[in-house]
Amino acid sequence: MSPPAPRPSRTPDDPRPRRTPPAPPPGRTPPGGTPPVPRPRLTPSVLAAVLTVVFAALLHALTPFPAAAAAAAADDTAAGAAPGGAPADWTARPAGGAGDRDARPYVYLEGTPGTALQDRLAVTNSGRAPLTVRLRGDGRAGAWARFADDTVTVPPRTRAEVPLALTVPPAATPGDASGELVATGRGGEVRVPVRVRIGGPTLAALTVEDVEIAGGAIRYALVNRGNALLRPRLAVRVEGVFGTLLDRPERPLPLELAPGRRVERTEPWPDAPALDAVTVRLRVAAEGGARDEAEASETYVPVAPAAGGGLLLLGGLAALASRAYRKPRTGRGAPLPPEPPEAGALPGTGASHRGPDPDHRPLAQAGARP
Repeated sequence: MSPPAPRPSRTPDDPRPRRTPPAPPPGRTPPGGTPPVPRPRLTPSVLAAVLTVVFAALLHALTPFPAAAAAAAADDTAAGAAPGGAPADWTARPAGGAGDRDARPYVYLEGTPGTALQDRLAVTNSGRAPLTVRLRGDGRAGAWARFADDTVTVPPRTRAEVPLALTVPPAATPGDASGELVATGRGGEVRVPVRVRIGGPTLAALTVEDVEIAGGAIRYALVNRGNALLRPRLAVRVEGVFGTLLDRPERPLPLELAPGRRVERTEPWPDAPALDAVTVRLRVAAEGGARDEAEASETYVPVAPAAGGGLLLLGGLAALASRAYRKPRTGRGAPLPPEPPEAGALPGTGASHRGPDPDHRPLAQAGARP
């Protein structure tokens, strides 16, 4: 057997396409080349560790340090802020006492219409920085007040007394008037009550209006019709068909009713009856002989029994209507039953056969001669 003939060598000008040697399988190094770099695999345990690290970093970045929180709270306290918006390092109150025990709870003045009344408002700055406050009046009596300076600056650890003048209008009605003195500054505001007793004849008048029962409660309105400040008292009594359902003795209400003021209130009554006709009576009284009384009535009917009674009534009416419709009618237009034929009558005729009629002759004999 002869050996295979050698293949001719390829020349650079050979037009035949060149064959590319196949790539080595993965994981093997090609002859004369560099070994491939293995790629890391992302296993579930590695992914969980990465997510844990990222979450911990975000939580650490969003959570403030205790020292930073304490520093922020210290800055707010130094600036005069306190929980709830109230000032922490300054106060405003009526002048006249050095301590809390001697301080007046409100400004009280008496005078006749057209007079100017004098008083002072004390502003105490217990902080370490200067304090600037703005002063104004609010309410009926507060609008009559004018300060020596509307804006006051108080140095640290200092108390300043600001003079004020309250002028009663010449046309003011005798009696009591109320209002507030408002100081606004660092960290919030302070309101100081003002009460003015205007000289002259005093009229105490109180009315109770718009009494109604709704949703297990008694609603009403109190109106001060006089010129004196009133502290009303209320008594409630409810009468039903079978006796007294509610009896609350007279007791003071937690409010002060200024002249001309109207207040709407609610008296709870959770034990309202389910079936009854009730009458509610409210009696109000106040100092100075002011009294009034008003009442309201209400009828309670259960919803389910009322609905059941209506259904029974409708059912009875329907039964009566059905019975009247099914009853035979024998009116004017109804046909009468046929009468029985008489004895000797021919069938199909309504007359009886009693023999030949002498006046009736056959047609054949009508024209014949005798």
